Amino acid sequence: MMGMDIDSQHNPDIVADNTDMPLDDGSCDVIVYDPPHIPNQGKDNRKDFGRRFGLVLRSSKENQYTFSHTFPPFLKEAHRVLKPEGILFCKITDYVHHHRYQWAHMDLINAARDAGFTACDCVIKFRKGPIVDPKWKKAHHTRRQHCYWLVFRKSDKCE
Repeated sequence: MMGMDIDSQHNPDIVADNTDMPLDDGSCDVIVYDPPHIPNQGKDNRKDFGRRFGLVLRSSKENQYTFSHTFPPFLKEAHRVLKPEGILFCKITDYVHHHRYQWAHMDLINAARDAGFTACDCVIKFRKGPIVDPKWKKAHHTRRQHCYWLVFRKSDKCE
């Protein structure tokens, strides 16, 4: 098992961008992907998710402040480095931005299919309660109480 991160401060085995992995074609049996899924939080430094959660990316208004545009390049590269019938596990969270649900898990599923993966399973992990921010005291959206683990295969079958 090896870990890869773009930021060396997390002490990964490989420091690299997930859209250009220094790995041979078909060299991995399994990839686990935990992409950024927390949108920009404005100019309020108390909401600096980059510092609080290690998020190094920001998303522009042109990308609707989501990270869905980062899925296709990663998935293309993951497809390249996975062995035939390799498995891809993805952790993803939907969220609310500007009072609208952002369906990140659907964006990821669609991008994975476009990259040649078959969606095989969806595991929903619940928290004991919502993520609570000191400013809001409680979350008002049920989507903040769980995340998805999506399972894909580089194959037409899901066995």
